[in-house]
Amino acid sequence: MKDKVFGIYPDNVAAEQIIHTKHVKALTPEGFREACMLDIDPDFHKKLEKGRIMIAGKNFGCNSSREWAPASLKYSDVKLIIAESFARIFFRSAINIGLLILECPGISRFCNVEDELEVDFSTGQVRNLTQGTALSGMVLPEFLLDIMTAGGLMNKLAAEMEGK
Repeated sequence: MKDKVFGIYPDNVAAEQIIHTKHVKALTPEGFREACMLDIDPDFHKKLEKGRIMIAGKNFGCNSSREWAPASLKYSDVKLIIAESFARIFFRSAINIGLLILECPGISRFCNVEDELEVDFSTGQVRNLTQGTALSGMVLPEFLLDIMTAGGLMNKLAAEMEGK
């Protein structure tokens, strides 16, 4: 996967900051998209014009068990989130809905907005094509990588049912 970084976010961004219920007007992809990141970055959607890779610090997506936070990012057309670390529930919810994520210690200091990154999920390798550097992230177990790259758990199960 290759694209540009559009934003770099701090440690401990809570799920409620990614999408707060006070902003959700409809429980639809469009409703989630419109409410995404309003409390932490009002220019979020404008920044997405520059690229589709989001960088975050430690504990991204903490404090909530709802799938709303990863879903709102996916519906906003974020292609990949690379974070120092994810809150565990956000991490698994993102995989289950097919939002591409990668844990990569040091990523916050590794790149800048508008740098072009290339990620190989099978090795966890993140290459900064703009700066000519590389960093190693976490390699997901094959079954989780399969779910995430299939577009989520339901897509993976549907494909398996069709194959039998």
